[in-house]
Amino acid sequence: IDEFLEAKALGIQTRPVLLGPVSYLLLGKARDRDLVLLDLIDGLLPVYEEVLRRLLQAGADWVQIDEPCLVLDLDDQARACYRTAFDRLAKAAPNLKLLLASYFGSLKDNLATAAELPVAALHLDLVRAPEQLEAALEAAGSKIISLGLIDGRNVWRADLRSALDVLERAEAVLGEDRIMVAPSCSLLHTPMDLELETRFDQEIKSWLAFAEQKISELVALAKGLRAGRDAVREELAASDAVMQSRRESPRIHDDAVAQGLASITPDMMERQSPSAERCRLQAEHLKLPPLPTTTIGSFPQTTEVRKARAELKRGQRDIASYESFLREETARTVRWQEEIGLDVLVHGEYERNDMVQYFGEQLTGFAITEGGSVQSYGSRCVKPPIIFGDVSRPAPMTVEWSEYAQSLTARPLKGMLTGPVTMMQWSFVRDDQPRDVTCRQIALALRDEVRDLEAAGIRIIQIDEPALREGLPLKQADWQGYLSWAVECFRLTTSGVRDQTQIHTHMCYAEFNDIIGFIGKMDADVTSIEASRSQMRLLDAFADYRYPSDIGPGVYDIHSPRTPSVEEMVALLHQATQSLAAEQLWVNPDCGLKTRSWDEVRPALINMVEAARRMRSEFASP
Repeated sequence: IDEFLEAKALGIQTRPVLLGPVSYLLLGKARDRDLVLLDLIDGLLPVYEEVLRRLLQAGADWVQIDEPCLVLDLDDQARACYRTAFDRLAKAAPNLKLLLASYFGSLKDNLATAAELPVAALHLDLVRAPEQLEAALEAAGSKIISLGLIDGRNVWRADLRSALDVLERAEAVLGEDRIMVAPSCSLLHTPMDLELETRFDQEIKSWLAFAEQKISELVALAKGLRAGRDAVREELAASDAVMQSRRESPRIHDDAVAQGLASITPDMMERQSPSAERCRLQAEHLKLPPLPTTTIGSFPQTTEVRKARAELKRGQRDIASYESFLREETARTVRWQEEIGLDVLVHGEYERNDMVQYFGEQLTGFAITEGGSVQSYGSRCVKPPIIFGDVSRPAPMTVEWSEYAQSLTARPLKGMLTGPVTMMQWSFVRDDQPRDVTCRQIALALRDEVRDLEAAGIRIIQIDEPALREGLPLKQADWQGYLSWAVECFRLTTSGVRDQTQIHTHMCYAEFNDIIGFIGKMDADVTSIEASRSQMRLLDAFADYRYPSDIGPGVYDIHSPRTPSVEEMVALLHQATQSLAAEQLWVNPDCGLKTRSWDEVRPALINMVEAARRMRSEFASP
C-alpha cells in the first residue's frame, strides 16, 4: 500500500501485485506432517480482504493476484479452495477489478476452475504454453484475457510478427477491448537494460532483449494491434532481420559439436564396474577412515579475494600478481584443512566468481554480460551466462588449480565441477533447439574435463547438480522424460573414468524424496545433500529405497551464521543411521562456504571433524 501511494504521488497509477492466498499456502512447508496446508485458508483470507479494501480506498482500480500453482497438478480440494478464496476476495472490494495471473505453464486441467472464478481478467503464459490459447479463448466468457507473448524468463528478442499473429487471432474472438498485451511473467527474471552492455559482442547483442527492451516490444505489439501493421512496419522488419540473423549466423552451429553428439553411444554412460565393485577398489585406493569428513567445495570469498579480482578486472593488477595471490590463498586453505584433520580436501575455488559463470567464460557457445545481474534470493544476485550457440571446451578449465592444490598435500583432494543440468538451468538458454540437446553438449564438454582431471592425478571428482530437482517440469506426467535425459547427461559427464576414481555429486536445498530412484540412477559414488535444516527428514526416502552408494547428509546449515555444537552434529549423524548404514555415511556441511566468513567457518568445521571422530569411536566400540 505504501508503494502504491508512493507511485500515485508521482502521478503514476499502478496495478499492485499480490501472491495469491492458495499459492501462498501450497508453496509453504509444514513442520507438522499431519498438517494440511490448505486447511489454513480461513485464517489467511481476512488478511487479503483487508489489503484489498485498503488498496481500493487508496485509489487502486486493478489488483493482480498471482496464482502460479494453477499450472500444477491440483486435486479437488485445491480447486475448491480456489473457488472459496476468490469468492471472498471478490466480495471484499466489489469495485476493485482483479486480474488472476498464471505463468510458467499451461492451465490445462485447471482452466475450467480459473475461468469460473469471479475475476475481471485472466493472464496466460503463451511463451511456455502457447497451446492453451484456443481453449482459453473459448472458456473466457466475459473476461478480459491478458496474453503473455513476450518471454519474461529469457533474454531473446521476440518474433514480433508471430506474436502479432496471435494477438489478431485473439482479437477476432474477443474484440480489441478484451485483450491485454503482457510479458509471460514478471520481468524480475531478466536483467534490466541491454543498453548498459557497452562492451558486449554486437552481433549477439542484436539478438537480445532485457527488461527495458521487452517493454518496448510490448508497446510495439499493442500499437500494431490498435493501429494496424503499417504503423509498426519498421519494428516488424527489424524483428524479422533479427530472427534471420540468429538462424543463419555461423556462430550458432558447430559441425564438430554435432559430430560429437552423433557419436554418443550407450556405453559412454556406463562406468566400467557396478557400484559395489567400485566401492571396494576406491576403499583400497583412497584408504579413508569410516565416516570420512570433507566440505562441499568453496571456502570464504573474503573481501581480499573479491578486491584482487576487481583489481584484475580494472587493470590495476596484472595476471601474474593475481595468480600468485590465489596460490597463496589456496595453499593456506589446504594447510588449514590438514591441520584440523579433514580427510578429503578441496582447493577453495578462489579463482571462481560463480559456479556457472566461471565455466561459461571458458566454454564456446556462452556469452557473459557486464551487468546482466538478476535476483537469486534475498539481496543476493547472480549473473547468468547466455548460451547462444553450440557448446564445446577449447581447453582444460580447472585442471591447473586442482593439480596445484593436490601437489600441496598427500591427502586426496577433490576436483570440483558444476554439472551439465545446473550449468544449463542457471544460464539463459538458447530457445532454438530442445534443452536436452544443449545439456548433452555441455555434458560432452565436461566429460573431457573430468578425464583430464583424472589424468592429472585427481582421485576424487565432484560434479555438483543442485538444479536437477529445480529443472523438473511442473506437470508430473512430464517428469519421466526430463529425468531420463538429465540423468543420462550426468552419466555422460562422469562415466569416462576408471573404477578407482571416485565420483561425487552435491544437491542442496531440494525436496528430492519423490525422485530418489533417479538420483540412484545417476550412479555417483558419493552424493552429498542438504539435510540439517530439515533435521535429517530428507533421509526418509532411504527407509524404503536401498540407496546403492554413499551419502553425505549435511550436518550443519551454512546459511546460518551460528556455530552448531559437536553434540548437535553427533545427534544428526545418529539420526542419519536410522535410515542409512553407518558405512555409507560421509560427514560434511550442507553446502559450499563461499558466503560465510572465516570466523564462522573455522569453529564449525572443527566441531564437525570432532563429531565424526566421536561417531567413529562409538562404532569401533563393542
